[in-house]
Amino acid sequence: MSLLTKLKQFRNFASRAWALSAPYFGSDEKWKARGLLAAIIALNLGAVYMLVLLNEWNRVFYDALQNKNAEVFWQQLGRFTGLAFGYILIAVYRFYLTQLLEIRWSAWMTTHVMARWLGHKAFYRLELMRFTHENASLPDNPDQRIQEDLGMFTASAVGLSMGLLNAAVTLASFVGILWGLSGSFGFAFNGSDWNIPGFMVWMALIYALVGSVLTHYIGRPLIKLNFEQQKREADFRHHLVRVREYSEAIALDRGEPVEQRQLGGHFSAVLQNTLALIKAQKRLTWFTVGFGQAAVVFPFVVAAPRFFSGAIQLGELMQIASAFGRVQDALSWFVDNYDALARWRATTDRLTGFEDSLRSANGQGLLGASGDDELRLDQLTLSLPNGQRLLQGEGLALRPGDSVLLQGASGSGKSSLFRTLAGIWPYAQGRIALPAGFEQDAMFLPQRPYFPTGRLRDALAYPAAAERYSDAELQQALRDALLPQLAPRLDDEDAWGQKLSGGEQQRLAVARALLKKPRWLFADEATSALDAAAELEIYGKLRALMREQGGALVSIAHRPSVAAFHERQWTVEASGRLTG
Repeated sequence: MSLLTKLKQFRNFASRAWALSAPYFGSDEKWKARGLLAAIIALNLGAVYMLVLLNEWNRVFYDALQNKNAEVFWQQLGRFTGLAFGYILIAVYRFYLTQLLEIRWSAWMTTHVMARWLGHKAFYRLELMRFTHENASLPDNPDQRIQEDLGMFTASAVGLSMGLLNAAVTLASFVGILWGLSGSFGFAFNGSDWNIPGFMVWMALIYALVGSVLTHYIGRPLIKLNFEQQKREADFRHHLVRVREYSEAIALDRGEPVEQRQLGGHFSAVLQNTLALIKAQKRLTWFTVGFGQAAVVFPFVVAAPRFFSGAIQLGELMQIASAFGRVQDALSWFVDNYDALARWRATTDRLTGFEDSLRSANGQGLLGASGDDELRLDQLTLSLPNGQRLLQGEGLALRPGDSVLLQGASGSGKSSLFRTLAGIWPYAQGRIALPAGFEQDAMFLPQRPYFPTGRLRDALAYPAAAERYSDAELQQALRDALLPQLAPRLDDEDAWGQKLSGGEQQRLAVARALLKKPRWLFADEATSALDAAAELEIYGKLRALMREQGGALVSIAHRPSVAAFHERQWTVEASGRLTG
Protein backbone atom coordinates (compact mmCIF):
# COMPACT_ATOMS: atom_id res chain seq x y z
CA MET A 1 0.00 0.00 0.00
CA SER A 2 1.47 3.35 -1.06
CA LEU A 3 2.16 6.20 1.34
CA LEU A 4 -0.40 8.36 -0.49
CA THR A 5 -3.10 5.72 0.02
CA LYS A 6 -2.26 5.49 3.73
CA LEU A 7 -2.47 9.26 4.07
CA LYS A 8 -5.87 9.28 2.37
CA GLN A 9 -7.10 6.53 4.69
CA PHE A 10 -5.84 8.42 7.73
CA ARG A 11 -7.47 11.65 6.54
CA ASN A 12 -10.75 9.82 5.98
CA PHE A 13 -10.58 8.22 9.43
CA ALA A 14 -9.73 11.54 11.08
CA SER A 15 -12.68 13.28 9.42
CA ARG A 16 -15.08 10.51 10.49
CA ALA A 17 -13.73 10.56 14.06
CA TRP A 18 -14.18 14.35 14.12
CA ALA A 19 -17.75 13.98 12.82
CA LEU A 20 -18.46 11.72 15.80
CA SER A 21 -16.76 14.00 18.32
CA ALA A 22 -17.80 17.50 17.29
CA PRO A 23 -21.61 17.43 17.81
CA TYR A 24 -21.36 17.25 21.61
CA PHE A 25 -19.23 20.38 21.80
CA GLY A 26 -21.82 22.23 19.71
CA SER A 27 -24.87 20.81 21.50
CA ASP A 28 -27.10 22.34 24.16
CA GLU A 29 -24.42 21.28 26.68
CA LYS A 30 -21.63 23.00 24.74
CA TRP A 31 -20.67 25.54 27.42
CA LYS A 32 -20.34 22.87 30.12
CA ALA A 33 -18.42 20.64 27.71
CA ARG A 34 -16.09 23.42 26.56
CA GLY A 35 -15.59 24.62 30.13
CA LEU A 36 -14.61 21.16 31.32
CA LEU A 37 -12.31 20.69 28.33
CA ALA A 38 -10.64 24.07 28.95
CA ALA A 39 -10.15 23.22 32.64
CA ILE A 40 -8.61 19.84 31.76
CA ILE A 41 -6.25 21.47 29.26
CA ALA A 42 -5.23 24.06 31.87
CA LEU A 43 -4.55 21.33 34.42
CA ASN A 44 -2.46 19.40 31.88
CA LEU A 45 -0.43 22.52 31.21
CA GLY A 46 -0.06 23.02 34.96
CA ALA A 47 1.16 19.43 35.34
CA VAL A 48 3.83 19.98 32.69
CA TYR A 49 4.91 23.20 34.41
CA MET A 50 5.30 21.29 37.67
CA LEU A 51 7.50 18.75 35.85
CA VAL A 52 9.70 21.59 34.58
CA LEU A 53 10.12 22.84 38.17
CA LEU A 54 10.91 19.30 39.35
CA ASN A 55 13.51 18.97 36.60
CA GLU A 56 15.27 22.09 37.87
CA TRP A 57 14.96 20.73 41.42
CA ASN A 58 16.83 17.59 40.28
CA ARG A 59 19.93 19.63 39.41
CA VAL A 60 20.05 21.57 42.67
CA PHE A 61 19.25 18.55 44.87
CA TYR A 62 21.84 16.19 43.37
CA ASP A 63 24.50 18.91 43.31
CA ALA A 64 23.87 19.36 47.04
CA LEU A 65 24.37 15.63 47.54
CA GLN A 66 27.60 15.61 45.54
CA ASN A 67 28.91 18.67 47.42
CA LYS A 68 27.68 17.32 50.79
CA ASN A 69 25.83 20.60 51.39
CA ALA A 70 23.35 19.67 54.16
CA GLU A 71 21.72 23.12 54.30
CA VAL A 72 20.77 23.09 50.62
CA PHE A 73 19.81 19.41 50.90
CA TRP A 74 17.18 20.04 53.60
CA GLN A 75 16.05 23.23 51.91
CA GLN A 76 15.41 21.31 48.67
CA LEU A 77 13.54 18.59 50.51
CA GLY A 78 11.15 21.25 51.81
CA ARG A 79 10.81 22.66 48.30
CA PHE A 80 10.09 19.18 46.97
CA THR A 81 7.26 18.80 49.48
CA GLY A 82 5.55 21.90 48.10
CA LEU A 83 6.10 20.85 44.48
CA ALA A 84 4.83 17.34 45.18
CA PHE A 85 1.70 18.64 46.91
CA GLY A 86 0.98 20.97 43.99
CA TYR A 87 1.47 18.14 41.48
CA ILE A 88 -0.81 15.81 43.49
CA LEU A 89 -3.52 18.48 43.64
CA ILE A 90 -3.34 19.01 39.88
CA ALA A 91 -3.33 15.24 39.19
CA VAL A 92 -6.40 14.60 41.37
CA TYR A 93 -8.54 17.32 39.79
CA ARG A 94 -7.30 16.47 36.32
CA PHE A 95 -8.49 12.91 36.88
CA TYR A 96 -11.83 14.04 38.37
CA LEU A 97 -12.68 16.55 35.63
CA THR A 98 -11.55 14.15 32.91
CA GLN A 99 -13.87 11.46 34.25
CA LEU A 100 -16.68 14.00 34.52
CA LEU A 101 -16.23 15.06 30.90
CA GLU A 102 -16.14 11.43 29.75
CA ILE A 103 -19.37 10.62 31.62
CA ARG A 104 -21.21 13.72 30.37
CA TRP A 105 -20.05 13.16 26.81
CA SER A 106 -20.90 9.47 26.88
CA ALA A 107 -24.36 10.18 28.37
CA TRP A 108 -25.11 12.79 25.71
CA MET A 109 -23.95 10.54 22.86
CA THR A 110 -25.90 7.56 24.23
CA THR A 111 -29.10 9.60 24.47
CA HIS A 112 -28.53 11.10 21.02
CA VAL A 113 -27.77 7.78 19.29
CA MET A 114 -30.63 5.97 21.06
CA ALA A 115 -33.05 8.64 19.85
CA ARG A 116 -31.83 8.21 16.26
CA TRP A 117 -31.91 4.41 16.52
CA LEU A 118 -35.46 4.37 17.88
CA GLY A 119 -36.67 7.30 15.77
CA HIS A 120 -38.45 6.69 12.46
CA LYS A 121 -38.41 2.91 13.11
CA ALA A 122 -34.68 2.77 12.26
CA PHE A 123 -34.10 -0.10 14.74
CA TYR A 124 -36.55 -2.26 12.77
CA ARG A 125 -35.34 -1.25 9.31
CA LEU A 126 -31.73 -1.94 10.21
CA GLU A 127 -32.56 -5.55 11.05
CA LEU A 128 -34.30 -5.94 7.71
CA MET A 129 -31.51 -4.26 5.77
CA ARG A 130 -28.91 -6.64 7.17
CA PHE A 131 -30.52 -9.47 5.19
CA THR A 132 -30.21 -7.79 1.78
CA HIS A 133 -27.26 -8.75 -0.35
CA GLU A 134 -26.08 -5.20 -0.90
CA ASN A 135 -26.23 -4.42 2.82
CA ALA A 136 -24.78 -7.66 4.15
CA SER A 137 -21.90 -5.75 5.73
CA LEU A 138 -24.10 -3.42 7.76
CA PRO A 139 -22.99 -3.20 11.43
CA ASP A 140 -24.62 -5.72 13.71
CA ASN A 141 -25.35 -5.74 17.44
CA PRO A 142 -26.57 -2.15 17.90
CA ASP A 143 -26.92 -2.89 21.62
CA GLN A 144 -23.14 -3.16 21.87
CA ARG A 145 -22.64 0.04 19.87
CA ILE A 146 -24.86 1.98 22.26
CA GLN A 147 -23.99 0.34 25.58
CA GLU A 148 -20.27 -0.31 25.19
CA ASP A 149 -18.72 1.34 22.15
CA LEU A 150 -19.93 4.86 22.90
CA GLY A 151 -18.40 4.78 26.37
CA MET A 152 -15.14 3.36 25.01
CA PHE A 153 -15.04 5.99 22.28
CA THR A 154 -15.48 8.97 24.59
CA ALA A 155 -13.09 7.65 27.24
CA SER A 156 -10.40 6.91 24.66
CA ALA A 157 -10.97 10.17 22.78
CA VAL A 158 -10.50 12.24 25.94
CA GLY A 159 -7.62 10.16 27.26
CA LEU A 160 -5.69 9.98 24.01
CA SER A 161 -6.24 13.61 23.03
CA MET A 162 -5.17 14.89 26.44
CA GLY A 163 -2.20 12.51 26.37
CA LEU A 164 -1.18 13.85 22.97
CA LEU A 165 -1.57 17.43 24.18
CA ASN A 166 0.47 16.64 27.28
CA ALA A 167 3.16 15.06 25.11
CA ALA A 168 3.28 18.08 22.80
CA VAL A 169 3.49 20.58 25.66
CA THR A 170 6.07 18.45 27.47
CA LEU A 171 8.16 18.29 24.30
CA ALA A 172 7.96 22.05 23.82
CA SER A 173 8.86 22.67 27.47
CA PHE A 174 11.77 20.25 27.79
CA VAL A 175 13.38 20.27 24.38
CA GLY A 176 14.88 23.70 25.04
CA ILE A 177 16.11 22.58 28.46
CA LEU A 178 17.69 19.45 26.97
CA TRP A 179 19.20 21.43 24.10
CA GLY A 180 20.91 23.81 26.49
CA LEU A 181 22.13 21.05 28.81
CA SER A 182 23.36 18.53 26.26
CA GLY A 183 26.02 20.74 24.71
CA SER A 184 27.52 19.81 21.38
CA PHE A 185 29.13 16.66 20.09
CA GLY A 186 32.27 16.99 18.01
CA PHE A 187 34.02 14.36 15.90
CA ALA A 188 36.43 14.09 13.00
CA PHE A 189 35.39 12.46 9.76
CA ASN A 190 37.17 12.25 6.41
CA GLY A 191 39.71 14.81 7.47
CA SER A 192 37.16 17.36 8.69
CA ASP A 193 35.91 18.34 12.15
CA TRP A 194 32.17 18.09 12.68
CA ASN A 195 30.15 19.60 15.49
CA ILE A 196 26.51 18.66 16.31
CA PRO A 197 24.76 21.11 18.69
CA GLY A 198 21.97 19.84 20.93
CA PHE A 199 23.27 16.30 20.53
CA MET A 200 20.94 14.78 23.16
CA VAL A 201 17.88 16.25 21.44
CA TRP A 202 18.83 14.58 18.16
CA MET A 203 19.49 11.29 19.94
CA ALA A 204 16.05 11.43 21.60
CA LEU A 205 14.42 12.19 18.25
CA ILE A 206 16.17 9.29 16.48
CA TYR A 207 15.45 6.93 19.37
CA ALA A 208 11.72 7.77 19.40
CA LEU A 209 11.40 7.75 15.60
CA VAL A 210 12.92 4.29 15.28
CA GLY A 211 10.71 3.05 18.11
CA SER A 212 7.53 4.50 16.56
CA VAL A 213 8.18 2.93 13.16
CA LEU A 214 8.96 -0.47 14.65
CA THR A 215 5.93 -0.26 16.95
CA HIS A 216 3.61 0.41 14.01
CA TYR A 217 4.82 -2.58 12.03
CA ILE A 218 4.81 -4.89 15.05
CA GLY A 219 1.41 -3.76 16.39
CA ARG A 220 -0.47 -3.19 13.13
CA PRO A 221 -2.50 -6.45 13.39
CA LEU A 222 -4.05 -5.20 16.65
CA ILE A 223 -6.44 -2.85 14.82
CA LYS A 224 -8.18 -5.65 12.93
CA LEU A 225 -8.03 -8.04 15.89
CA ASN A 226 -9.63 -5.53 18.27
CA PHE A 227 -12.41 -4.86 15.76
CA GLU A 228 -13.03 -8.59 15.35
CA GLN A 229 -12.90 -9.19 19.12
CA GLN A 230 -15.72 -6.74 19.81
CA LYS A 231 -17.83 -8.26 17.02
CA ARG A 232 -17.37 -11.87 18.16
CA GLU A 233 -18.06 -11.05 21.81
CA ALA A 234 -21.26 -9.25 20.78
CA ASP A 235 -22.36 -12.22 18.66
CA PHE A 236 -21.82 -14.56 21.60
CA ARG A 237 -23.84 -12.35 23.96
CA HIS A 238 -26.60 -12.01 21.37
CA HIS A 239 -26.98 -15.78 21.06
CA LEU A 240 -27.07 -16.15 24.85
CA VAL A 241 -29.91 -13.63 24.97
CA ARG A 242 -31.81 -15.52 22.25
CA VAL A 243 -31.57 -18.75 24.24
CA ARG A 244 -33.03 -16.94 27.22
CA GLU A 245 -35.84 -15.38 25.15
CA TYR A 246 -36.80 -18.67 23.50
CA SER A 247 -36.06 -20.87 26.50
CA GLU A 248 -39.47 -22.58 26.49
CA ALA A 249 -39.45 -23.42 22.77
CA ILE A 250 -35.87 -24.74 23.01
CA ALA A 251 -36.74 -26.83 26.06
CA LEU A 252 -39.86 -28.27 24.39
CA ASP A 253 -37.88 -29.17 21.26
CA ARG A 254 -35.08 -30.63 23.39
CA GLY A 255 -32.72 -28.33 21.50
CA GLU A 256 -30.12 -28.03 24.24
CA PRO A 257 -27.43 -30.02 22.34
CA VAL A 258 -27.88 -27.80 19.27
CA GLU A 259 -27.70 -24.63 21.34
CA GLN A 260 -24.67 -26.03 23.16
CA ARG A 261 -22.90 -26.58 19.83
CA GLN A 262 -23.86 -23.15 18.51
CA LEU A 263 -22.90 -21.35 21.72
CA GLY A 264 -19.71 -23.38 21.84
CA GLY A 265 -18.94 -22.33 18.28
CA HIS A 266 -19.45 -18.64 19.09
CA PHE A 267 -17.40 -18.96 22.26
CA SER A 268 -14.62 -20.79 20.40
CA ALA A 269 -14.53 -17.95 17.90
CA VAL A 270 -14.15 -15.48 20.79
CA LEU A 271 -11.35 -17.55 22.33
CA GLN A 272 -9.59 -18.01 19.01
CA ASN A 273 -9.50 -14.28 18.35
CA THR A 274 -8.59 -13.57 21.99
CA LEU A 275 -5.56 -15.84 21.70
CA ALA A 276 -4.53 -14.14 18.46
CA LEU A 277 -4.99 -10.76 20.17
CA ILE A 278 -2.90 -11.85 23.16
CA LYS A 279 -0.11 -13.09 20.90
CA ALA A 280 -0.11 -9.81 18.98
CA GLN A 281 -0.07 -7.86 22.26
CA LYS A 282 2.77 -10.08 23.51
CA ARG A 283 4.87 -9.23 20.47
CA LEU A 284 4.17 -5.54 20.95
CA THR A 285 4.86 -5.76 24.69
CA TRP A 286 8.24 -7.40 24.05
CA PHE A 287 9.25 -4.37 22.08
CA THR A 288 7.60 -1.55 24.06
CA VAL A 289 8.81 -2.79 27.46
CA GLY A 290 12.32 -3.32 26.13
CA PHE A 291 12.18 0.09 24.46
CA GLY A 292 11.10 1.71 27.72
CA GLN A 293 13.77 -0.05 29.79
CA ALA A 294 16.51 0.92 27.36
CA ALA A 295 15.32 4.52 27.56
CA VAL A 296 16.12 4.56 31.29
CA VAL A 297 19.88 4.07 30.80
CA PHE A 298 20.23 5.51 27.30
CA PRO A 299 20.75 9.16 28.39
CA PHE A 300 23.33 8.11 31.01
CA VAL A 301 25.26 6.16 28.39
CA VAL A 302 25.28 9.13 26.01
CA ALA A 303 26.09 11.77 28.68
CA ALA A 304 28.55 9.62 30.69
CA PRO A 305 31.70 10.75 28.77
CA ARG A 306 31.03 14.41 29.66
CA PHE A 307 30.40 13.51 33.31
CA PHE A 308 33.57 11.43 33.67
CA SER A 309 35.60 14.11 31.94
CA GLY A 310 34.43 16.62 34.56
CA ALA A 311 32.51 18.78 32.08
CA ILE A 312 29.31 18.37 34.08
CA GLN A 313 28.48 17.53 37.69
CA LEU A 314 26.12 14.86 39.05
CA GLY A 315 23.22 17.29 39.39
CA GLU A 316 23.50 18.35 35.75
CA LEU A 317 23.79 14.70 34.69
CA MET A 318 20.55 13.88 36.58
CA GLN A 319 18.88 16.94 35.07
CA ILE A 320 19.96 15.82 31.60
CA ALA A 321 18.61 12.31 32.27
CA SER A 322 15.31 13.74 33.54
CA ALA A 323 14.92 16.14 30.60
CA PHE A 324 15.89 13.41 28.13
CA GLY A 325 13.28 11.11 29.70
CA ARG A 326 10.58 13.77 29.34
CA VAL A 327 11.50 14.51 25.72
CA GLN A 328 11.79 10.84 24.86
CA ASP A 329 8.45 10.07 26.54
CA ALA A 330 6.79 12.86 24.58
CA LEU A 331 8.29 11.71 21.30
CA SER A 332 7.41 8.09 22.12
CA TRP A 333 3.73 8.84 22.80
CA PHE A 334 2.80 6.81 19.72
CA VAL A 335 4.85 3.84 20.97
CA ASP A 336 3.34 3.92 24.45
CA ASN A 337 -0.25 4.32 23.24
CA TYR A 338 -0.30 2.10 20.17
CA ASP A 339 -2.47 -0.59 21.77
CA ALA A 340 -4.95 2.03 23.03
CA LEU A 341 -4.96 3.69 19.60
CA ALA A 342 -5.69 0.34 17.96
CA ARG A 343 -8.68 -0.25 20.26
CA TRP A 344 -9.94 3.29 19.70
CA ARG A 345 -9.56 2.90 15.93
CA ALA A 346 -11.61 -0.31 16.01
CA THR A 347 -14.29 1.29 18.18
CA THR A 348 -14.44 4.38 15.97
CA ASP A 349 -14.79 2.26 12.83
CA ARG A 350 -17.69 0.38 14.40
CA LEU A 351 -19.44 3.59 15.46
CA THR A 352 -18.97 5.37 12.15
CA GLY A 353 -20.35 2.29 10.40
CA PHE A 354 -23.33 2.38 12.75
CA GLU A 355 -23.82 6.09 12.01
CA ASP A 356 -23.80 5.33 8.27
CA SER A 357 -26.40 2.61 8.75
CA LEU A 358 -28.64 4.96 10.75
CA ARG A 359 -28.51 7.50 7.93
CA SER A 360 -29.44 4.81 5.41
CA ALA A 361 -32.46 3.66 7.47
CA ASN A 362 -34.65 6.66 6.67
CA GLY A 363 -38.33 6.23 5.93
CA GLN A 364 -39.45 5.40 2.45
CA GLY A 365 -41.79 8.37 2.12
CA LEU A 366 -44.82 6.37 0.98
CA LEU A 367 -47.22 7.62 3.61
CA GLY A 368 -48.99 10.94 3.25
CA ALA A 369 -52.09 12.64 4.60
CA SER A 370 -55.22 12.86 2.44
CA GLY A 371 -58.02 15.34 2.61
CA ASP A 372 -60.63 12.61 3.05
CA ASP A 373 -61.37 10.41 6.03
CA GLU A 374 -60.19 7.29 4.24
CA LEU A 375 -57.08 5.21 3.58
CA ARG A 376 -56.16 4.71 -0.10
CA LEU A 377 -53.58 2.57 -1.84
CA ASP A 378 -52.22 4.24 -5.00
CA GLN A 379 -50.15 1.95 -7.23
CA LEU A 380 -48.53 0.22 -4.29
CA THR A 381 -45.81 -2.40 -4.87
CA LEU A 382 -44.24 -4.42 -2.06
CA SER A 383 -41.04 -6.45 -2.34
CA LEU A 384 -38.92 -8.75 -0.23
CA PRO A 385 -35.52 -7.55 1.01
CA ASN A 386 -33.88 -9.51 -1.83
CA GLY A 387 -35.90 -7.54 -4.40
CA GLN A 388 -38.48 -10.24 -5.21
CA ARG A 389 -41.93 -8.70 -5.74
CA LEU A 390 -44.59 -9.62 -3.19
CA LEU A 391 -47.81 -7.86 -4.15
CA GLN A 392 -49.25 -4.97 -6.12
CA GLY A 393 -52.39 -3.04 -5.38
CA GLU A 394 -54.06 0.17 -6.46
CA GLY A 395 -57.40 1.87 -6.16
CA LEU A 396 -58.25 0.18 -2.85
CA ALA A 397 -59.76 2.30 -0.08
CA LEU A 398 -60.63 1.79 3.57
CA ARG A 399 -63.32 4.01 5.04
CA PRO A 400 -64.86 4.42 8.52
CA GLY A 401 -67.34 1.64 9.16
CA ASP A 402 -65.52 -0.85 6.93
CA SER A 403 -64.56 -4.31 8.13
CA VAL A 404 -62.14 -6.05 5.76
CA LEU A 405 -60.71 -9.57 5.83
CA LEU A 406 -57.32 -9.76 4.12
CA GLN A 407 -56.71 -13.21 2.66
CA GLY A 408 -54.05 -14.92 0.58
CA ALA A 409 -51.56 -17.76 0.70
CA SER A 410 -48.91 -17.79 3.41
CA GLY A 411 -45.97 -15.65 2.37
CA SER A 412 -48.00 -13.64 -0.12
CA GLY A 413 -47.28 -10.32 1.62
CA LYS A 414 -50.29 -9.78 3.86
CA SER A 415 -48.25 -9.01 6.98
CA SER A 416 -45.87 -6.89 4.90
CA LEU A 417 -48.85 -4.80 3.79
CA PHE A 418 -49.67 -4.15 7.46
CA ARG A 419 -46.04 -3.22 8.09
CA THR A 420 -46.18 -0.82 5.18
CA LEU A 421 -49.34 0.81 6.52
CA ALA A 422 -47.54 1.17 9.87
CA GLY A 423 -44.64 2.90 8.08
CA ILE A 424 -41.95 0.35 8.95
CA TRP A 425 -41.53 -1.66 5.72
CA PRO A 426 -38.84 0.01 3.56
CA TYR A 427 -39.19 -2.21 0.49
CA ALA A 428 -42.22 -0.52 -0.99
CA GLN A 429 -42.99 1.81 -3.87
CA GLY A 430 -46.02 3.92 -4.68
CA ARG A 431 -48.08 6.00 -2.30
CA ILE A 432 -50.53 5.47 0.54
CA ALA A 433 -52.94 8.28 1.40
CA LEU A 434 -53.79 8.27 5.10
CA PRO A 435 -56.68 9.95 6.90
CA ALA A 436 -55.88 12.77 9.28
CA GLY A 437 -54.68 11.60 12.70
CA PHE A 438 -54.04 8.07 11.45
CA GLU A 439 -50.79 7.67 13.41
CA GLN A 440 -52.55 8.46 16.70
CA ASP A 441 -55.81 6.68 15.89
CA ALA A 442 -54.43 3.46 14.36
CA MET A 443 -53.41 0.32 16.22
CA PHE A 444 -51.76 -2.87 14.98
CA LEU A 445 -52.21 -6.21 16.77
CA PRO A 446 -49.44 -8.67 15.74
CA GLN A 447 -49.66 -12.41 16.19
CA ARG A 448 -46.91 -12.25 18.78
CA PRO A 449 -47.31 -9.04 20.83
CA TYR A 450 -44.60 -7.41 22.93
CA PHE A 451 -44.90 -6.71 26.66
CA PRO A 452 -42.28 -4.85 28.72
CA THR A 453 -41.07 -6.49 31.91
CA GLY A 454 -42.52 -4.76 34.96
CA ARG A 455 -45.96 -3.99 36.35
CA LEU A 456 -48.98 -5.49 34.63
CA ARG A 457 -50.58 -2.06 34.33
CA ASP A 458 -47.54 -0.85 32.35
CA ALA A 459 -47.68 -3.89 30.06
CA LEU A 460 -51.37 -3.28 29.44
CA ALA A 461 -51.08 0.46 28.76
CA TYR A 462 -47.88 0.19 26.67
CA PRO A 463 -46.67 2.36 25.03
CA ALA A 464 -48.78 4.96 26.87
CA ALA A 465 -48.17 5.76 30.53
CA ALA A 466 -50.27 3.58 32.84
CA GLU A 467 -51.23 6.67 34.85
CA ARG A 468 -53.28 7.80 31.88
CA TYR A 469 -55.94 5.24 32.79
CA SER A 470 -57.78 4.57 36.02
CA ASP A 471 -57.68 1.20 37.75
CA ALA A 472 -61.32 0.69 36.84
CA GLU A 473 -60.59 1.20 33.12
CA LEU A 474 -57.61 -1.15 33.21
CA GLN A 475 -59.52 -3.86 35.05
CA GLN A 476 -62.55 -3.56 32.76
CA ALA A 477 -60.33 -3.97 29.70
CA LEU A 478 -58.87 -7.15 31.18
CA ARG A 479 -62.31 -8.56 31.94
CA ASP A 480 -63.60 -7.68 28.43
CA ALA A 481 -60.58 -9.50 26.96
CA LEU A 482 -61.46 -12.63 28.96
CA LEU A 483 -58.67 -12.14 31.50
CA PRO A 484 -60.63 -11.58 34.73
CA GLN A 485 -57.99 -13.47 36.74
CA LEU A 486 -55.47 -10.72 35.98
CA ALA A 487 -57.69 -7.81 37.04
CA PRO A 488 -56.52 -7.83 40.72
CA ARG A 489 -52.83 -8.04 39.69
CA LEU A 490 -52.24 -4.62 38.13
CA ASP A 491 -49.26 -3.88 40.37
CA ASP A 492 -47.65 -7.31 40.08
CA GLU A 493 -44.23 -7.19 38.38
CA ASP A 494 -43.21 -9.99 36.05
CA ALA A 495 -41.82 -10.91 32.63
CA TRP A 496 -45.30 -11.06 31.08
CA GLY A 497 -44.04 -12.06 27.65
CA GLN A 498 -42.74 -15.29 29.18
CA LYS A 499 -45.15 -15.71 32.10
CA LEU A 500 -48.36 -15.76 30.07
CA SER A 501 -49.38 -18.42 27.57
CA GLY A 502 -49.69 -17.57 23.89
CA GLY A 503 -53.48 -17.22 24.16
CA GLU A 504 -53.20 -15.04 27.26
CA GLN A 505 -50.67 -12.80 25.53
CA GLN A 506 -53.01 -12.32 22.57
CA ARG A 507 -55.93 -11.54 24.88
CA LEU A 508 -53.76 -9.03 26.77
CA ALA A 509 -52.97 -7.33 23.43
CA VAL A 510 -56.71 -7.23 22.68
CA ALA A 511 -57.24 -5.68 26.13
CA ARG A 512 -54.90 -2.89 25.02
CA ALA A 513 -57.09 -2.21 22.01
CA LEU A 514 -60.24 -2.22 24.12
CA LEU A 515 -58.54 0.17 26.54
CA LYS A 516 -57.20 2.62 23.95
CA LYS A 517 -60.20 2.51 21.59
CA PRO A 518 -58.49 3.18 18.24
CA ARG A 519 -60.45 4.16 15.11
CA TRP A 520 -58.34 2.07 12.74
CA LEU A 521 -57.53 -1.45 13.92
CA PHE A 522 -55.34 -3.95 12.05
CA ALA A 523 -55.23 -7.49 13.47
CA ASP A 524 -52.63 -9.90 12.06
CA GLU A 525 -53.61 -13.40 13.24
CA ALA A 526 -54.23 -11.68 16.56
CA THR A 527 -56.48 -14.48 17.87
CA SER A 528 -54.77 -17.52 16.31
CA ALA A 529 -53.84 -18.95 19.74
CA LEU A 530 -57.43 -18.74 21.09
CA ASP A 531 -60.04 -21.47 21.04
CA ALA A 532 -62.98 -20.97 18.68
CA ALA A 533 -65.43 -19.79 21.35
CA ALA A 534 -62.99 -17.24 22.80
CA GLU A 535 -62.11 -16.00 19.33
CA LEU A 536 -65.76 -15.40 18.44
CA GLU A 537 -66.35 -13.51 21.68
CA ILE A 538 -63.20 -11.40 21.24
CA TYR A 539 -64.02 -10.52 17.63
CA GLY A 540 -67.53 -9.61 18.61
CA LYS A 541 -66.14 -7.07 21.06
CA LEU A 542 -63.62 -5.72 18.56
CA ARG A 543 -66.34 -5.27 15.96
CA ALA A 544 -68.55 -3.52 18.49
CA LEU A 545 -65.63 -1.23 19.42
CA MET A 546 -65.15 -0.20 15.78
CA ARG A 547 -68.85 0.62 15.42
CA GLU A 548 -68.68 2.66 18.62
CA GLN A 549 -65.60 4.56 17.42
CA GLY A 550 -66.85 4.97 13.86
CA GLY A 551 -63.70 3.27 12.65
CA ALA A 552 -62.56 0.39 10.46
CA LEU A 553 -61.26 -3.12 11.15
CA VAL A 554 -58.85 -5.05 8.89
CA SER A 555 -57.93 -8.61 9.83
CA ILE A 556 -55.60 -11.32 8.62
CA ALA A 557 -57.06 -14.67 9.66
CA HIS A 558 -57.44 -18.14 8.25
CA ARG A 559 -60.35 -19.45 10.31
CA PRO A 560 -63.66 -19.30 8.42
CA SER A 561 -65.48 -18.24 11.60
CA VAL A 562 -63.64 -14.89 11.62
CA ALA A 563 -65.01 -14.03 8.17
CA ALA A 564 -68.47 -13.54 9.68
CA PHE A 565 -67.25 -10.36 11.39
CA HIS A 566 -66.11 -8.76 8.13
CA GLU A 567 -68.25 -7.35 5.36
CA ARG A 568 -65.55 -6.99 2.70
CA GLN A 569 -62.58 -9.01 1.54
CA TRP A 570 -59.20 -8.08 0.07
CA THR A 571 -57.39 -10.98 -1.60
CA VAL A 572 -53.75 -11.40 -2.62
CA GLU A 573 -53.94 -13.53 -5.77
CA ALA A 574 -51.30 -16.02 -6.85
CA SER A 575 -49.95 -13.43 -9.29
CA GLY A 576 -49.35 -11.03 -6.38
CA ARG A 577 -52.18 -8.70 -7.37
CA LEU A 578 -54.19 -7.30 -4.45
CA THR A 579 -57.90 -7.08 -5.24
CA GLY A 580 -60.94 -6.10 -3.24
